[in-house]
Amino acid sequence: MSAAQAITLDALMVLDMIDRRGSFAAAAEALHRVPLAISYSIQKLEQDLGVILFAREGRKSVLTPAGRVLLEQGRHILDATRQLEEMARQVDSGWESSLSIVLDASLGVEHVYPLLTEFFALKPDIEINLHQEVLSGGWEALQENRADLAIGLPGKPAIHRDFVCRQYCLLPWVFAVSQAHPLARLERSLKPEEIAGYRAVVARDSTRHGVASTYRLFSRQPALKVPSVHDKVAAQKAGLGIGYLPVHLIEQALASGELVALQVEGVETHTPLYMAWRRGRRGKALRWFINALQAGTGPLQCSGD
Repeated sequence: MSAAQAITLDALMVLDMIDRRGSFAAAAEALHRVPLAISYSIQKLEQDLGVILFAREGRKSVLTPAGRVLLEQGRHILDATRQLEEMARQVDSGWESSLSIVLDASLGVEHVYPLLTEFFALKPDIEINLHQEVLSGGWEALQENRADLAIGLPGKPAIHRDFVCRQYCLLPWVFAVSQAHPLARLERSLKPEEIAGYRAVVARDSTRHGVASTYRLFSRQPALKVPSVHDKVAAQKAGLGIGYLPVHLIEQALASGELVALQVEGVETHTPLYMAWRRGRRGKALRWFINALQAGTGPLQCSGD
């Protein structure tokens, strides 16, 4: 008999209970079996595997090194089995066992923390995977099934027949420079051509396979490209460049004077952000988040919408 045939879930459960309760007799009582049945299960397992699992030390049976390894690894199998049982029950009830949510970096994953607090109070055992992408990276994650729900997408593709797409909010941006930057000394609104010669800090598009896009970057404008919007904020605070930033991420920096907001003529300061999910998905967890986001209550609203 192979090891796979010899090691049954019942045998692992018996082994686990013996160790937890300290004796064959106590394990038998916990499992509502007679002691002889417990002894037979261990003897059969030892015979099928060809190894000794317990050794006698006086009046007590203790695990051998082989028995200890089998117990430790077997507990992983028992835990995985329990999780699988729970997943099956959840799927049968309509609730997904896990949900992946991608957020654009202009919002950040912390944007949904208040919502997660509510959700975990309702369904604490469902696994939520949060991801952050930049620009077209969010759409790509959705298209490649790396995400069930995307929040804060900065644009809507011309063709999206496989997805439901809804406007989520209007996100306010402000043109900001460090207090030491030469532009900070100008006490007037700026023309776009005046800022084109200064280095822009750009959050790099996180798309893996598509064509990377840029946002509010002039042709031939020198650029410092960073991995995320939070890095973009830090770089602009350090005086490494200029650019537009989401207002909610720099409110404190503006209030303290670390960053200075400037007006640029003819530039729209609010951009629509979208939420999207694959058409036909009917899981209750996905539907819960969609409904909560569309309700748009409390801290989950974008400023200025």
